[in-house]
Amino acid sequence: MRYPHAILALLDELERLPGIGPKSAQRIAYWLLASEYGDARRLADAIVNAKDTIHFCPICFDFAQSDVCEVCGNPRRDATCLCVVEEPRDVTAIERTGEYDGLYHVLHGVISPLDNIGPDQLRVAELMSRLVDAVVAEVIIATNPNVEGETTATYLARLIKPLDIKVTRIASGLPVGGDLEFADEVTLGRAMEARREL
Repeated sequence: MRYPHAILALLDELERLPGIGPKSAQRIAYWLLASEYGDARRLADAIVNAKDTIHFCPICFDFAQSDVCEVCGNPRRDATCLCVVEEPRDVTAIERTGEYDGLYHVLHGVISPLDNIGPDQLRVAELMSRLVDAVVAEVIIATNPNVEGETTATYLARLIKPLDIKVTRIASGLPVGGDLEFADEVTLGRAMEARREL
């Protein structure tokens, strides 16, 4: 189907978004075109405003709107515990649990030799600098339980342990509501290793 140039440009930009294929892009574009002008303008303004005002926190590298992010700027957070995550969205996921009150460090990726990503492309140097200067007693490594996440966790543990700082790894295993018969061997094995007394 032939679209006017403006719609083609809109579809091209929408398809560049993660998780948006041609059909989804078409639905979004049609919604935008059929909606009130004010709705489209608010969306555009929100995108531009976020790009203009959000930056990476100079301490933990999570998203921030002030000089530092809300977590780093909160004096009630436990400065002796530092949770290392892959991406800013991981901070949000952990914060939603309400179970953690320490600080964070965002790596912005994981070690992945196949993608030519090594420690130098991540925020590892900044992490090590924080550990030397801070009062951190425990580092929780919360990278994803996949090959790259495990490689990154092992690499970080080897770097951090000589600093006489406790290094822990988040447990991985079966999701709540999952069935044992559908779990792979690695996941089930990890669940057995991370078992706890009831």
